[in-house]
Amino acid sequence: MNIGDKVRFLNSVGGGKITGFQGNDIVLVEDESGFEVPCMKNEVVVIETDQYNFVRPNRTKSKEVPVPTEQPSSLKAALSAHAANHPNNDDEETDIADLPMTFHARPLERRGGDSLNVYLGFLPVDIKELTDTAFEAYFINDCNFYIRYMILTQEGTAYSVRHEGVAEPNKKVYLETFHRQALPEFERMTVQMMAYKVDKPFQLKQPFCVTLRLDGTKFYKLHTFQPSEFFDEASLVYELIRDDQPARNVFVDADQIKEAILGPKEERPKISPARKEGALPGFRGTDRNGIIEIDLHVEKLLDNTSGMDAKAILDYQLKMVRKTMEAHLKEKGRRIVFIHGKGDGVLRNAILKQLKTQYRNCTHQDASFQEYGFGATMVTIH
Repeated sequence: MNIGDKVRFLNSVGGGKITGFQGNDIVLVEDESGFEVPCMKNEVVVIETDQYNFVRPNRTKSKEVPVPTEQPSSLKAALSAHAANHPNNDDEETDIADLPMTFHARPLERRGGDSLNVYLGFLPVDIKELTDTAFEAYFINDCNFYIRYMILTQEGTAYSVRHEGVAEPNKKVYLETFHRQALPEFERMTVQMMAYKVDKPFQLKQPFCVTLRLDGTKFYKLHTFQPSEFFDEASLVYELIRDDQPARNVFVDADQIKEAILGPKEERPKISPARKEGALPGFRGTDRNGIIEIDLHVEKLLDNTSGMDAKAILDYQLKMVRKTMEAHLKEKGRRIVFIHGKGDGVLRNAILKQLKTQYRNCTHQDASFQEYGFGATMVTIH
């Protein structure tokens, strides 16, 4: 096989023209759309050969080349004899400079770069206008391996592929430019990665799947963006893999932590409500110290939030806190758990401020981690 040969795929429809080679087994084929496709040599068959457009002998109409009976007497006579024997040579030869460039330099490796170190980087387009600027996202491969990556975003239990590709060793790959309105799409991000080397042996690395949570509030703070070894400008860099280990800032679901501590649900003791079914709010029987749970997640409070901004939703959640406190304020020893979620801490801080200013006789603390994870506050009525 040579560059310029036309080939047909054995295992699929179509074919194209050979434009280059990678190693001893890979051939690059340019299809009709102009895309360059890498294929194994044993998966293609030559249907028309070119060999850089050099003239090849015509096997059907071969002409006998006259053998001179005597040597040319001069250089001019030798050139004339050569031209007579190869009359079409000048028309058929192609300048080597016109041939396509198929050589690709092997990526440089650095000492100590065989440990996987992979990051996500975010760069403000105009850091002086941080409230309005867009952000550039980069996949950073800081090791001697090729990294095949797939970046997925999550909505509920459904995943969507946002980016996929291959990052060359010790290179960063530009992913996209996004505006602040798109930050919620990055809140929970999963990155799957596989490392390998080309044309040389290497130590096998395990595939990685890292899920992390991007805190959207950090993109509003100037001090978040710091100098790094990857960018000339101040940037925000998240670790994905460091020294062959997945990053520690992974997203951990509170339900997963609860299950790890308490065991699977089917193995836990059944928990029944503290208050008897049908009991009045002011009931002072044996369950007076029972816990009342109020889930303040907006989807639990409202069926429809259209037309409501963030402030209106927060005001409604605080209204539910006041309504609950007023209904049980005379029940000494009553414990109320407000489930607000971890989030960015806005709702939690607003609840604590309300409790300190309006209900000073009540105490509050973080609710049981085993029961509620990180996102709940327990109030005790005194």
